[in-house]
Amino acid sequence: MILPDFIGLLIFLFVPILYALYISFFNWDGLSEMHFSGIKNYIALIKDDGFLNSLGVTLHYVIIYVPAVFIVSLLLALLVQAIDGKAQNIFRSLYFVPYSISTVVAATIWLFLYDNRKGFFNTVLTAVGLPRGTFLSSGAQALESVAVVGIWLVCGYNMVIFLAAIKDVPRSYYEAAEIDGASSLRKFWNITLPSIRDTNIFVLVVTTVNSFQVFDQIKIMTAGGPGRATEVTVYYIFNQAFGVYRFGYASAASILLALIMFALTMIQFKITGMMKEG
Repeated sequence: MILPDFIGLLIFLFVPILYALYISFFNWDGLSEMHFSGIKNYIALIKDDGFLNSLGVTLHYVIIYVPAVFIVSLLLALLVQAIDGKAQNIFRSLYFVPYSISTVVAATIWLFLYDNRKGFFNTVLTAVGLPRGTFLSSGAQALESVAVVGIWLVCGYNMVIFLAAIKDVPRSYYEAAEIDGASSLRKFWNITLPSIRDTNIFVLVVTTVNSFQVFDQIKIMTAGGPGRATEVTVYYIFNQAFGVYRFGYASAASILLALIMFALTMIQFKITGMMKEG
């Protein structure tokens, strides 16, 4: 059983990474002969304002997306847990529905909701006498508006994960706390949250990794605009590879992004490990 798993890991993970690393040392447009350039692609990336801007935009997205997904998913799990009987299954299924929708379909739906003239949100705003929002056409709002779509898509999935973890917390812990007169907030803070610590770590790490890989919503809703306000690094890499056919340059950017993601993941594990020991 180990050998087939290892072969699958080798073919679908390590081979593409190694090939991308190999290409990153060449100038190549995908058709003509490859020309070795050493580390010139990496040096150029470090000096490239477009690449550096994309890293900043990506970090901004991560800062918005990760805490929001964690908090909203956990709150939904707590709300569903408080519901008794068959209604709990109904609400759990309803919250999970967005995750079952294709990202492209979801982005298209939200694109219409955000429409400046006839979108649902602007229709409501004008109906109550408020000015129209420029959700996707304003550099100050576009990234946050796209992040809302990502949050809406995944919260149901993470809610199910949190709900399963909360259900595994022994009921006796809560009964003992109730005897001591503990409030609901105190029970959550002193019992629920510590008891699902491993789940918290899992959700945070996976959500962080996914946030660095955001692409579909950007491609469908803003195409990196307005200006470069939503040009995340993955979209920048896509444009370099399939827009101007700089495959070596795009591969170098991919490797740098992978290293950044790996470093941040290790930092997360280190911090959570220190919290466990504490």
